[in-house]
Amino acid sequence: MGLERLEASRFGFDSSCFVCNPENERGLRIPFFHDTERDVIVADFTLDEHFSGAPTLVHGGATLALMDEGMAWATIAIGGKFAVTRETSASFDWPVRLGRTYSVEARITEQDAKRMRTEVAVLDDKGRPCVRGTATMVILDLDQATQVIGAKVDDDDAGFLRDPREGGGP
Repeated sequence: MGLERLEASRFGFDSSCFVCNPENERGLRIPFFHDTERDVIVADFTLDEHFSGAPTLVHGGATLALMDEGMAWATIAIGGKFAVTRETSASFDWPVRLGRTYSVEARITEQDAKRMRTEVAVLDDKGRPCVRGTATMVILDLDQATQVIGAKVDDDDAGFLRDPREGGGP
């Protein structure tokens, strides 16, 4: 399996991301990877009692944050575009329990000039989906990317943006 570690600095910006930045002491610090053979984003995680909702379960918001992160990385690493979540939905089929290892897998299912549709699953240690989700991600134009990233997007990263001839809006 060809795994490429995903880090924001590799794509021309820095972030203290709550989910994936290893230096964010208050974050989840979960590394995400691009599985180039399957063309899917993957991350393994085990969360402790600091991330509980019910006494033995991972808080649903923490699970959703991991899923959203996977889909965001899919837009960058697989789709080759900077995008943000416009709409998302999830189905919790089985509980995600504290202290157990799970995997997140995210992929792109559709892509056009303005949007991407993504899907994600949280899988247990036997590969069974516990939580499944989808999202519509909006590809950013230059102005939007500059605001989101907080810095000017340089020429090396211009290919990650929506073509200005495609017009604005989601």
